[in-house]
Amino acid sequence: MKFANKARTVIGALAVCMVTISSCVKVNIGDTIDGGGNNGGDDNSVITGTIDKDLSLPKGKYTLKGYVYVNNNATLTIAKGSVIVGAVNANEKAALIIERGSKLIADGTAEEPIVFTSGNPVGSRAQGDWGGIILLGRATTNRPTSPAPIIEGGVNRPYGGTVNDDNSGVLRYVRIEFTGVAAEPGSEINGLTCGGVGSGTILENIQCSYGADDAYEFFGGTVNAKNLIAYATYDDDYDFDFGYGGKIQYAVSLRDKPSDIDQANGIECDNDGSGTAATPYTKPVLSNLTLIGPYDPAGASSFHGYSMRWRRATRFVIRNSVFLAHIKAGFSIESNSSANDYYNANNSEFKNNFIGVVTKPYLVDSAAARAMTNGYPANPMSSGDRTAMIDDAIAKLTAKAVIDGNTTGTRDDAQLTDPFNFNNPNFTAKAGSPVLTGASFTGLDNFFNSAITFRGAFGTTNWAAGWASFTPKTNVY
Repeated sequence: MKFANKARTVIGALAVCMVTISSCVKVNIGDTIDGGGNNGGDDNSVITGTIDKDLSLPKGKYTLKGYVYVNNNATLTIAKGSVIVGAVNANEKAALIIERGSKLIADGTAEEPIVFTSGNPVGSRAQGDWGGIILLGRATTNRPTSPAPIIEGGVNRPYGGTVNDDNSGVLRYVRIEFTGVAAEPGSEINGLTCGGVGSGTILENIQCSYGADDAYEFFGGTVNAKNLIAYATYDDDYDFDFGYGGKIQYAVSLRDKPSDIDQANGIECDNDGSGTAATPYTKPVLSNLTLIGPYDPAGASSFHGYSMRWRRATRFVIRNSVFLAHIKAGFSIESNSSANDYYNANNSEFKNNFIGVVTKPYLVDSAAARAMTNGYPANPMSSGDRTAMIDDAIAKLTAKAVIDGNTTGTRDDAQLTDPFNFNNPNFTAKAGSPVLTGASFTGLDNFFNSAITFRGAFGTTNWAAGWASFTPKTNVY
């Protein structure tokens, strides 16, 4: 569904009530915006069209209808405790798009988080009921700046630039549920999409649940984040592309049995779609992750994949993390360039992590194996030679991982409290757990809390308690 940029006339209205009186007034979305002194929306409050002037929504319940764009350097502020439901319409599904120069301030609290969710009732909610949230900023990517790249999802808006400290707003104590509408094949909207978002943006305490595509995807940019949750994602939990160079500490994921028909991974990371040497290189710096595959492998989709897929010339730093129960492999490198950067050039790091997956804690493909071995025939090579080369590379990868403080075991060896209780998980570590110790922050900057010793997203304190929800299908909003 196309929305003309000039569509600034009143398409919908927000019914909001004055603090001091019981009657309601209309706050129109469009040219005439009145933000004053209101107490909250009711179930008939609709947000639609284009927001091109600053707008503050008081605490209430609102319906997001169609693709809603915030542009013209406007700021949309949503009060803590508000609920925004995406209208579920087969011909016009909802999404919220914050364009370059504009901001979304969704600053909830642990006691009053802000919830973006499906407009369907209890019992009818599902992945892909609506789109999701798209933040577009002016930070660097490894795509050309003229013309600027267009974000996926069918919203036809550019992202990226040269302002690495760009500010797209605040998302704090926010839940985003039942997202992932596909505007066209291979161009879905994620739970939270960040395109060229800068480090001036605050992303903290965010949960993306039941997304039909990725929970979080970062297309370039420098934005940092803490305390992220990906829950029951159909595709990847965390996806990085096009020169993303930000930092994340404390992130968790737990997968359901179903998935989409692509490989569904904890992390998927590419420099770009062709594996070029475009700069800046995609290089996320990650610490204290707990990424968990299907809570029960019995009957789980065969498309559940890897804890991590480092592909197509990407670089990476991943430290002090825990990876459990992924079905096909744990740490996987799948390009010659990525393997060379990790194994030979030391441009990437994998240190002080715990892997407890179903099979193959370490894996490479033949292109990565070429970068890590010598003496094997040139292509085309026999299947026997290829297998021998890959086995040799995996042995070398494993030996390097051990030297760098990584350990392996079963999913239960991590001794987390109750991580596979799908509707009420507890990701904290039990007393005596091996992941309560072993963290190292040597070489990481002061964005990371280095006063802790535990590996994974949680020590003995549950920072998800109170604001996160693992029962969004039955929550009453």
